[in-house]
Amino acid sequence: MTEPQSNHTEETMSATSRKIAFIGLGIMGGPMAANLVKAGHTVTGYNRSRPAVDKLAAAGGHGADSIAQAVRDAEVVITMVPADPQVKEVVLGEGGVLEHAAPGTLLIDMSSITPQTSLEVEAAAQDKGIRTLDAPVSGGEAGAIEAVLSIMVGGETDDFAEAKPVFEALGTTIVHVGPHGAGQTVKAANQLMVAIHLQALAESVVFLENAGVDLGAALEVLGGGLAGSTVLARKRDAVLSRSFQPGFRIDLHHKDMGIVTDAARAVGAPLPVGSVVAQLVASARACGDGDLDHSALLRGVERLAGRDIH
Repeated sequence: MTEPQSNHTEETMSATSRKIAFIGLGIMGGPMAANLVKAGHTVTGYNRSRPAVDKLAAAGGHGADSIAQAVRDAEVVITMVPADPQVKEVVLGEGGVLEHAAPGTLLIDMSSITPQTSLEVEAAAQDKGIRTLDAPVSGGEAGAIEAVLSIMVGGETDDFAEAKPVFEALGTTIVHVGPHGAGQTVKAANQLMVAIHLQALAESVVFLENAGVDLGAALEVLGGGLAGSTVLARKRDAVLSRSFQPGFRIDLHHKDMGIVTDAARAVGAPLPVGSVVAQLVASARACGDGDLDHSALLRGVERLAGRDIH
């Protein structure tokens, strides 16, 4: 069920406040942890680089020097790290969450990883008496900062209900999509659609410019019609200015396209367009654009058009 973001009263916030450990304070995790603090939760953050921890502390949270310290008194542990290897390291590895979290803790992994890794984490956590949800997000850096993320959640219904006040501090579209692993499956489909939309936007931009059309005016009218999308609304300024500061890096979208390709193959789902776009994302990365925002797929189309790209 989809729930809008709530404006909690002080009494409600007190009733729903949780002790939360937040592991991974990067582009997405940093503002997400800060929004949990704003919502009245007690948040202790851990990150490999200390400046991110200090930033959370300055926002009213608490800093930890290790995962063990972060999760020591936590009721809820959230992990938000780049990929499967990091999830396995911080959750399953030596000194990780499962080694130090107390039985009964609710572990919410909000990273974007394979459904298989989510199921592996769930099985290992169950052996320790720890409950899990896989709850990847969509909305990028802007969505994390503005607390308007879409959150797709896999796991037990009761655990989802318990986590609802936490999710409401982070997003506006919060949906329980099924059992363990289902959140990651829906996220894979999300990343497939976003990549295809970005590629379509990139091709349209080069087409319009080559035809001599006013690009700003064209994107404005396209955004108001059936071609309009959140991708166009969010990335319009980036493509107009060719400013590709990363809200979500091509490197990470390359990882996600690998996830969706493997997952689709496992269930026998064809990806005729998605497979091509996955190759274009890989090409952008090979051309040195991996650290740029995924809207920089535009640069690949410009290269194909013979433009001089710097």
